[in-house]
Amino acid sequence: MEIADEKDGKVWGLFKLPFRNTQSTTTSRSSSHNTLHYRSQQHQSLGITSLDDGSVPRSNNSSSVSSVARSLLPARRRLKLDPSNKLYFPYEPGKQVRSAIKIKNSSKSHVAFKFQTTAPKSCFMRPPGAILAPGESIIATVFKFVEHPENNEKTMDQKSRVKFKIMSLKVKGPMDYVPELFEEQKDQVAVEQILRVIFLNVERPSPTLEKLKRQLAEADAALEERKKPVEDTGPKIIGEGLVIDEWKERRERYLARQQVEGGVETV
Repeated sequence: MEIADEKDGKVWGLFKLPFRNTQSTTTSRSSSHNTLHYRSQQHQSLGITSLDDGSVPRSNNSSSVSSVARSLLPARRRLKLDPSNKLYFPYEPGKQVRSAIKIKNSSKSHVAFKFQTTAPKSCFMRPPGAILAPGESIIATVFKFVEHPENNEKTMDQKSRVKFKIMSLKVKGPMDYVPELFEEQKDQVAVEQILRVIFLNVERPSPTLEKLKRQLAEADAALEERKKPVEDTGPKIIGEGLVIDEWKERRERYLARQQVEGGVETV
């Protein structure tokens, strides 16, 4: 858009008027840049890192602070448990009852796990520990003797008396499980979960009780499978110390076939 001056015939560009101080604006930006550069040098000399986008300067100690914060966070779990934090037992006073828990290695490395209990005289686990490959799972069976309630004690009051703890340890690869692994590498052991004991009324069907029965059946089937002898796929030996001459056997079969066809006369 242009406006003509009738007196002197000059033509003014209306949109050029606001930018008449372009030189002064450029000078101001240059001065501001120099100031930021000077402050940056000061921050560097003091061990402070400033940001180019004008945000609040950060100290180089922030990395150490974040590492301390990470160390305070709980360790990442290596195992996935089902049930996650309880052990369900059928309530049958005077009997030894069983519970089951599925343990799966959810990490990318081999992991050893181990059971502990506050009542080792009345409880035991099968297996008490093992080493799982990445993605491998196992159903462990927990045995417990249920005592008769005392005097006026209620049944459900016993649920908090006994507790179980599952610990994990990262190992380098497949190896035989030995409990000493957890003693040799105490600083690397992580507590996966503390499990509370919950009793179930066997006379009252419930989804939890049915799930427990299925897990126990799976655990029993897996145990029977492990008891089966391993099939020997190597070379078979017929008789003790007997070596079969394969060439001789094939020759005898050939001669017998020729005799039937009439091509070979026998004496």
